[in-house]
Amino acid sequence: MLILLPPSEGKTPAAGGEAMDWATLSFPELNVCRARVLESLGTVSAHEDALALLGVGASLSADVERNRRLRAEPAAPAHQVYSGVLYDALGYDTLTAAQRTKADAGVLVISALWGAIRFADRVPAYRLSMGTALPDVGRLAAFWKPQLAAALGTAAAGELLVDCRSSTYAAAWAPPPEQTVAVNVFTEVNGVRKVVSHFAKHTRGELARHLLSRRGKAPGSPAQLHKAASEKWSVELVPGTARKPHALNIILPG
Repeated sequence: MLILLPPSEGKTPAAGGEAMDWATLSFPELNVCRARVLESLGTVSAHEDALALLGVGASLSADVERNRRLRAEPAAPAHQVYSGVLYDALGYDTLTAAQRTKADAGVLVISALWGAIRFADRVPAYRLSMGTALPDVGRLAAFWKPQLAAALGTAAAGELLVDCRSSTYAAAWAPPPEQTVAVNVFTEVNGVRKVVSHFAKHTRGELARHLLSRRGKAPGSPAQLHKAASEKWSVELVPGTARKPHALNIILPG
């Protein structure tokens, strides 16, 4: 089983320590593309209209300034750098040692800057969204799509893929639909179902934690994932098609 996560919008900078070591990152075959995106991001972040070009407000100017020196910035494991609703709900630091080992091996974060990394990979905090277009790179989802298809194929082979990404990050890699389950979250009141956003992040984080911390063998099929999720939530499984992944719908009370 592999759990696919988006990065958090906010990042927690490392308090100190060494800069990132490119040689230690997972999927080193992506390093050439990572360097290309990093260089373009640094150029854009030095532009007088950097905030507008990156689609962020003035309150994030320090984050954009940091983008200019990422090669020298202190790095920390990705599970510390990524913060926010989903990652708080996952609660990596409160997992047992065995569960953290499982998370380090079984979670992939799809990133606008790094392509794909694992929880133990040391990276600096940065500001970049997958929906951004960079000079000489273009739209990042389109840029990464062929690269991730090639790099992640082996890692994904034979695995159930639990896709907790938002649509923006899902556009960067479309894994085989027959082995992929997209996680959706709804509320339901008096039979009326609504899609939720903020609580969707929280619930996806809770699902990731449940799958990493529950006893027994990890789910290996959509049906087994449905059974595991039903231990905590009201859920339904919508079968996929030749082109569309399965869907696990988690139904929260309104």
